Amino acid sequence: MTKKILVVDDEENILISLEFLLQRAGYDVAVAHDGDEALAQAERFAPDLILLDVMMPKKDGYEVCRLLRQDPRHEACKIVLLTAKGRDIDRAKGLAQGADDYLTKPFSTKELLEHVERLLAPGTV
Repeated sequence: MTKKILVVDDEENILISLEFLLQRAGYDVAVAHDGDEALAQAERFAPDLILLDVMMPKKDGYEVCRLLRQDPRHEACKIVLLTAKGRDIDRAKGLAQGADDYLTKPFSTKELLEHVERLLAPGTV
């Protein structure tokens, strides 16, 4: 069964490039442009993994992550925070909100795919 990935970012060029990259890698992909849309898409699309920008309008990635983690329907979904905030305190905050991984922008497409594949590998908790 094809794994489903939700990409959430308020920058259209990032959404388009990540959507293309992930579809080419064989994933079923949906996108959202802000925190509210991310929560709605998570309900409709039921992704296996979410690539979640931290700095967005309406609700930031930390809040979206926290809200998803409070909902038992999303407990199996993996969440990767994507952000330009690279300080240790920012990473710790993201992981404390329930993120499974944290990637600092800019990142290589190879690095991103490695993180996605590792998190979606069978047996990964």
